[in-house]
Amino acid sequence: MRTLSIDLETYSSNDIRYSVYKYMEAPDFEILLFAYAFDDDPVRVVDLAQGETLPDDVRNALYDKNVLKTAFNANFEINCLKKYFPDLPEEQWECTRILALYNSYPPHLAAVAKAMGFPEDKQKDTRGKALIRFFCLPCKPTKANGGRTRNLPADAPEKWKIFKEYNRQDVVVEMAIRKKLVALRPPKFEHDNWLVDQEINRNGIMINRRLVENAIRLSGEYRQRLLDEAREITGLDNPNSPLQVKDWLEEKLGRPIESLSKESVKDLLAGELPSDVRLMLLIRQKISKSSVKKYDAMKNAACSDDRIRGMFQFYGAARTGRFAGRIVQLQNLRRNSMPDLDAARQMVIDGDLEALKMCYDDVQDVLSQLVRTALEAPKGTRFIVADFSAIEARVIAWLAGETWEMEAFAAGKDIYCATASAMFGVPVVKHGINGELRQKGKVATLACGYGGGIGALKAMGADKMGLSDTELQNVVNKWRAASPHIVKLWGDVETAMMKAVTGIPTKLKQKDLYFHQEDGDLYIELPSGRHLVYLNAHIGQNRFGSEAIIYTGLGGSKTTSGRWGKLETYGGKIVENAVQAIARDCLCAAMARLTRAGYKICAHIHDEVILEMPEGKGNLDEAIAIMCKNAPWNEGLVMNADGFEAKYYQKD
Repeated sequence: MRTLSIDLETYSSNDIRYSVYKYMEAPDFEILLFAYAFDDDPVRVVDLAQGETLPDDVRNALYDKNVLKTAFNANFEINCLKKYFPDLPEEQWECTRILALYNSYPPHLAAVAKAMGFPEDKQKDTRGKALIRFFCLPCKPTKANGGRTRNLPADAPEKWKIFKEYNRQDVVVEMAIRKKLVALRPPKFEHDNWLVDQEINRNGIMINRRLVENAIRLSGEYRQRLLDEAREITGLDNPNSPLQVKDWLEEKLGRPIESLSKESVKDLLAGELPSDVRLMLLIRQKISKSSVKKYDAMKNAACSDDRIRGMFQFYGAARTGRFAGRIVQLQNLRRNSMPDLDAARQMVIDGDLEALKMCYDDVQDVLSQLVRTALEAPKGTRFIVADFSAIEARVIAWLAGETWEMEAFAAGKDIYCATASAMFGVPVVKHGINGELRQKGKVATLACGYGGGIGALKAMGADKMGLSDTELQNVVNKWRAASPHIVKLWGDVETAMMKAVTGIPTKLKQKDLYFHQEDGDLYIELPSGRHLVYLNAHIGQNRFGSEAIIYTGLGGSKTTSGRWGKLETYGGKIVENAVQAIARDCLCAAMARLTRAGYKICAHIHDEVILEMPEGKGNLDEAIAIMCKNAPWNEGLVMNADGFEAKYYQKD
């Protein structure tokens, strides 16, 4: 099969930050340059902006099933080309960015080339950013540029010549990356998963534009009223200034105020305060809430049909391959806990600030809780929302062979009650006998499964339960005693890793996890057949001076996030990677089955899918049954899901 490598340079007055779908909707969208190469041929650049046309062999190749089309971030090239070739068959494409991410390289072309140590002629042209700003974005009219709002090739012929070379070089780099990694490409089912992801991103999800625009307006009006009230109380020019408010508080209270952070204000309000100080602090709490950022993103990203598209990044998380949220970032939406959600939502749709103020103490909080509900099913359809239940806890029990946990899941028991019962040796019933122990079981389940101790429990909020460090350690000890097979899994995985990096391939009994090293990189084959990759893996010293696996990758912690360099790991962390990757594979398999069954997926958040279906077609029970069907590779994994049907999205 021949390969056609492609890179486009384009122009649009719409901001690419709000998805390629919104970007190419602009009336002035156009492809400027089309760089391409067949196989290992020299790269050619077609200057479409200056009247050149695509050669016939390229046009024909775009539809030829015997020609594989590739690009770095192929979603962009596919959708831009669909503006000109609406019936472009995307199943004939592969994405070199996904190939790089699958093998644990960074998500950007320049970063991948650098991480691979390519020579200078295979590196991305560093002049590109300035040239893209010049030719691909609208420009500000000035006297110097004759008042134009766009730079054309004729306006800067020398720059245009360099821009064409930049376009050519991108294909050179993309081809070099592909050549190095093509033997390590994902299995076919991952390509199928990517195609499902393309469909989901293209489907998009509709917003209620009136709700969104009113929420933005009402938030601004309410915030202004709060500021006016704060000025009246304090006499300050700018009651939104932390420095001015701090000085005012110190004068009123006669003592220094160290901080106006969220926690500090909360602590101040817990004590005795003059009435005007208390009122000012309550106003400050409301002012500081940023409830409309999501609404702004929704308004900016919505296409002409009020649907937001392109919100999901396939292989967004390093190594595990989990999805990442983009644009509106649905992964961190505020939960709604209001009992009268319909009424509050209708007040915002009506734009009735007075009614909101009359019914609720904090309008900003109401708007924040209503963000989810801005996602709405079109007329004649409804949402079916289904969410995998405790999928990571189920996967780790299945992977480790923790029989009592799997039996609890199979019997439909509350896993947190079952865990607490196993930990403390007494029956635990939610809202019943020993029900107070359920929370300890929940925190332990979430915090301890990957080798976590007191620190992990505290990160989950266990210290807020009023437990001392000694009591927290007791929770850890009891959880580990109740889950010996999971504890053993951490050690088995660490031993297998150590063997693999010294050249001894190792297959664990646990679901045939296979550890092996190739060309200095550590591979872990998952039950699905997909693999996790740890580049340049070797045995070295961790920060505590102990022997550990050291590898190269993108950091994910607070101190290493987004940085390419040396990282350390251990058995519990690798188990976490494997469990999250397997849970992701379960979600992908479920979404593929749902798509084949005719369910339209318009969004997914963590382990939850939002299905948009015509009234009378499909139902929640059927969707859950499809989601929880086992594949041959996860036979024995007890899955369950829960959900609801509604006209708009919410947290049930």
